[in-house]
Amino acid sequence: MATKDDEGIFNTLSKIIDDAFSKVFNEKKESSSSESLKYSNIEEYTEQTGKRFRMTKDQKERGLTREEAFTELHLNEEK
Repeated sequence: MATKDDEGIFNTLSKIIDDAFSKVFNEKKESSSSESLKYSNIEEYTEQTGKRFRMTKDQKERGLTREEAFTELHLNEEK
């Protein structure tokens, strides 16, 4: 049976955990959105990263061109 002290400890721990997760996920979101704005086209992406842009299986199945897939991933990340 939980006591009032247990409830206070639980609430404190819950707040600490919630704050930690919130901070991590916000940093990841900011990081990915700032990274996506670095490249305006596939050539620029390849030039700056040294990597070839690869489409996802889903994008291929939907019949997107490489340019459409790149735009979807790197230019439309306002979600």
